[in-house]
Amino acid sequence: MPDIAIRIESVFKCYQVYGKPHDRLKQAVLPHAHRALGRPQRKYFDEFWALRGVSFEVVRGQTVGIIGRNGSGKSTLLQIVCGTLAPTAGNVDIDGRVAALLELGSGFNPEFTGRENVYLNGSVLGLTREQIDQRFEDIELFADIGDFMDQPVKTYSSGMVVRLAFAVIAHVDAEILVIDEALAVGDAAFTQKCMRFLRAFKKKGTILFVSHDAASVLNLCDRAIWMHQGQIRMKGSAEEVSNAYLEFTAQEVYGDSLKLHAIRESRGEVDLEPAPVPPSAGEDETHLEFFDNIANSDGWESGAARIERVEMHDASGNPCGVLRGGEKVHLRIRARCEAALASPIIGFFVKDKLGQSLFGDNTYGHGAPVAAEAGSTLEASFTFHLPMLPNGTYSMTVAIADGDPFNHVQHHWLHDALLINVASGKLRYGLVGIPFDRVSLDIVRVEVSQ
Repeated sequence: MPDIAIRIESVFKCYQVYGKPHDRLKQAVLPHAHRALGRPQRKYFDEFWALRGVSFEVVRGQTVGIIGRNGSGKSTLLQIVCGTLAPTAGNVDIDGRVAALLELGSGFNPEFTGRENVYLNGSVLGLTREQIDQRFEDIELFADIGDFMDQPVKTYSSGMVVRLAFAVIAHVDAEILVIDEALAVGDAAFTQKCMRFLRAFKKKGTILFVSHDAASVLNLCDRAIWMHQGQIRMKGSAEEVSNAYLEFTAQEVYGDSLKLHAIRESRGEVDLEPAPVPPSAGEDETHLEFFDNIANSDGWESGAARIERVEMHDASGNPCGVLRGGEKVHLRIRARCEAALASPIIGFFVKDKLGQSLFGDNTYGHGAPVAAEAGSTLEASFTFHLPMLPNGTYSMTVAIADGDPFNHVQHHWLHDALLINVASGKLRYGLVGIPFDRVSLDIVRVEVSQ
């Protein structure tokens, strides 16, 4: 049986919403009086159900992302997991010490200094004063707020509050971390520090992570939960849930003016392992293979246009299946217009196995917009030098839209239309590499000490 760190079973949460302040007093007094007199009781509030029968489990060691629109119940759910809210009904079982970073500054007294709040917050999370003394220097170094550590928290910027709060939860030996969108207000350097900590924590602990940044969810999370109107709309892998949520938000933007249709019927599981590296030397030690995967792609379409073909060609214009990386290539994407498009745009981006976008482009801005009549066939051509990619499997998302980059309608969106399998005996650094003409190390000066 799996080791369950978090188990949520049929959790409901209802809030009482009062129309007028004095209705609270009526609700506190009159129902008891009516009951004593044998009169029918009435409610002086409206019910708002923030959660409706939510159930899920998180296996110890998993990182689970929670996505959804504002008001979908994400924050309420996390507060119940942390114990700061009690559910109206249902069961919550947590196995392990929980450290939480919820609303900005929650758990801090604004009148206390940062130092005093570290001791207060650490004690709430189960540390003794001696333990906090031992860790304070590391907490102070992680937060990196300088002399503000001895200033009242009410004088802090929002970013400084997050720095201090995250520094505390990073040093309390928690087994479960619960984070609710707080990292969005941090600066780039601190956010990267937090992400490094979270990746290291993933190896030993469990994370429940709420973010509107799909790239962060894809980067960090093994699985994801999509919340909508207080209920779980979808559970699955981070990529599957993020893709479905992307389609949903696109439909929300378009409203009733355009109906999108999901493409799911021919979806198959594609799991390519890197091919063995052939015994070779020099530039030939890296092989990139391309696989047409349109038949297995999912996404959505409006019916106004459709991607029909995605092909990679070498510098001579010949279709190719195997490349090394670094050479000039031509990517061709062909689409058919079923309806007239005033300003069609065709684009692509390449993703890694975590769903992170690595590079891509679209046809907008490369020449004057070309209007297309119904029945037209369009072909977009992109010429570029193929980056050097680390070992693994990559995929290409392609799409055709109508409009401009700021105001457009996506008529056909295909995830994983082209698969790229990279096998290399050479160690690559970073997400995307470039070919180098020369790399050298020379001794330019020798100083003899006297």
